[in-house]
Amino acid sequence: MNTTTTAAGSTSAGSTSAEPDADPGSDTPAPGGATTVTAPTSAETGRRRRISADGALVRIGGPLVVLAACLALWYFVSYVVLEPARRFLLPPPHVVITDGFLGPNFPAMLEALGRTTVVALTGLAIAFVIGVVWAILMSQETWAERSLFPYAVVLQCIPILALVPLIGFWFGFGFTARVFVCVLIALFPIVSNTLFGLKSVDPGLRRLFRLHHAGRLTVLRKLEAPAALPALFEGLRVAAGLSVVGAIVGDFFFKQGDPGIGILIDTYRARLQSPELFASILLASLLGVAVFLAFGLLSRKVVGRWYNADDQR
Repeated sequence: MNTTTTAAGSTSAGSTSAEPDADPGSDTPAPGGATTVTAPTSAETGRRRRISADGALVRIGGPLVVLAACLALWYFVSYVVLEPARRFLLPPPHVVITDGFLGPNFPAMLEALGRTTVVALTGLAIAFVIGVVWAILMSQETWAERSLFPYAVVLQCIPILALVPLIGFWFGFGFTARVFVCVLIALFPIVSNTLFGLKSVDPGLRRLFRLHHAGRLTVLRKLEAPAALPALFEGLRVAAGLSVVGAIVGDFFFKQGDPGIGILIDTYRARLQSPELFASILLASLLGVAVFLAFGLLSRKVVGRWYNADDQR
């Protein structure tokens, strides 16, 4: 009896002395199997704040440093590398701003940019509908995926410039032809990302739906479609930038109707109006960035409440 009591007492003492060694700010097992969550210390809180501040500094300061370096290199090439007689090949940034963005041709650039935006968004909307339907068909049956996906790859691999003359013959050289080019360029990212999202559902959840005898439409609506939303929006962001490229490419070749930003770029190139040319190129680039960021914001609004891509890495 005495031996048993001594062992129990030593065990209790050992467990009591081990409790203070637990790391503050972490989950520690309490006697009886319960878990006690302790609040983080002030040092831990300060460290997290420093990490958050450093991350914000990198996100904001990093791009600004790169922008400053690019502007410095631009000025160096304009004033040091190029001779004054050849400076029109790369006018300095302040000349692009004064003669391009603040010049008399800037209103025409904005009008052309608006037309290009309409073409790009129209093509993106059509590509979205076709791509999602295409991906859903392939996700339902293996034979459908094996039959249809190779043609999506072929469509992606065909040089779009080789098809542009045929598109002009088929659809004319106006708005419809430009939209068709946008659809061809923007289709594959939507198809591939949506198909990936639909097929990456947890097999355990699939078995659960099968156990409850859920129909194919129910599985698609309540399981596969919500699971595919993050991948779908990632593909949509890529396709949005590509649709802007398609609209500008269409402007270069289909010059009938109201001019888009691509037509103005080609016109300024032919006339050697370098400041206006660079301003138009920058406007087209800003359009692509704006569309990309807009769909990124839409993605966070739609799926950000229950999905965070950073937590998956």
